[in-house]
Amino acid sequence: MDPLGSGYHIIQSKIAVGSGLLWGKGFLKGTQTGLHFLPEQHTDFAFSVLAEEWGFAGVVFLLSVYLFLIFRIIFIAKSSKDRFGTIFSIGIASIIFWQLVINVGMTIGLMPVVGIPLPLLSYGGSSVVTTMLGIGILMNISMRRFMFQ
Repeated sequence: MDPLGSGYHIIQSKIAVGSGLLWGKGFLKGTQTGLHFLPEQHTDFAFSVLAEEWGFAGVVFLLSVYLFLIFRIIFIAKSSKDRFGTIFSIGIASIIFWQLVINVGMTIGLMPVVGIPLPLLSYGGSSVVTTMLGIGILMNISMRRFMFQ
């Protein structure tokens, strides 16, 4: 197998994730990212950079923040007064959830590399704008749950 062939990205990503161990190497002290072995570290493989520099503890913290966000969105969906608000909230929660699952799965080698950015963390203008637009509409849905009582 040629490590410089088609699987180069995922090999370097696995090395970066595994070298972070429990507490990581420290901010901007990762070898895979600092020496530019890991390509596309600001877009598709931002999770690998975080796992290398902050370790397992940082990954658990990041995933718990995403889990809190998703549960908060589901709470907004449950407390919405109209059906459209509920369906829209579940749609935004599923977009964030599946982008998270696909990006993390791709960086640790469980899924193929497809180019899905990590929501609100990876560099990607249209992804950030779309996610922020969805969160803004969610804030509006959350605010309007107290109206018409």
